[in-house]
Amino acid sequence: MDASGAMQGVPPSWQAALGPVLDSPESRHLGGWLQAEEDAGKRIYPPRGSRLSALELTPLDEVRVVILGQDPYHGAGQAHGLAFSVAHGVRVPPSLANMYKELATDCGVTAPGHGNLEHWARQGVLLLNNALTVEEGQAGSHQKKGWEAITDAAVAAVAAKAEPCVFLLWGNHAKKKAMRVPGLASSHHLVLTAPHPSPLSAHAGFFGSRPFSQANAFLEANGRGRIDW
Repeated sequence: MDASGAMQGVPPSWQAALGPVLDSPESRHLGGWLQAEEDAGKRIYPPRGSRLSALELTPLDEVRVVILGQDPYHGAGQAHGLAFSVAHGVRVPPSLANMYKELATDCGVTAPGHGNLEHWARQGVLLLNNALTVEEGQAGSHQKKGWEAITDAAVAAVAAKAEPCVFLLWGNHAKKKAMRVPGLASSHHLVLTAPHPSPLSAHAGFFGSRPFSQANAFLEANGRGRIDW
């Protein structure tokens, strides 16, 4: 889809679902734009090779839970392709710290000493950002550059699955993105909404929303196991 060969390593299940949008002129334009930005010396996060990690680590046929973010982290060494997650050795960001607090209250899970959520992704938790790249120090800089068509298609592909899944929608941005999928709110999936876990809004209803235990209860009731959060 872009000059860096981003589709390499993406599971066949995602290639089939996203093929039409990835082959579109808009996606090719996005690839060319990203290449031009890097050629101009701009630092883009996450680095090449990890921009589609959410899809690589969580094939479509294995998705059980969807958590939607907005942007990758825009500081050096933070973003590695999974929403809310940071690479090992990086300080846990405030929103993720609040997610860990709610997880402790909800499920009694002690927060790990890191912010890497790959262990969630490998269990079928799709940690998908709306835009999959960002310029260093410029939050939101790659919104409306073409990623939305790809990530919208990914969300729609999960919604089209016959197996019941859980959508955890935190904040207005995630709610608006998911609700663009026709019929999602009235489907066989479980859609849980809450304020964003950011320190600016977590106390307005994210804390106490118990998303993790509700997700597992739904998955177990539908024969889909549970997530080891």
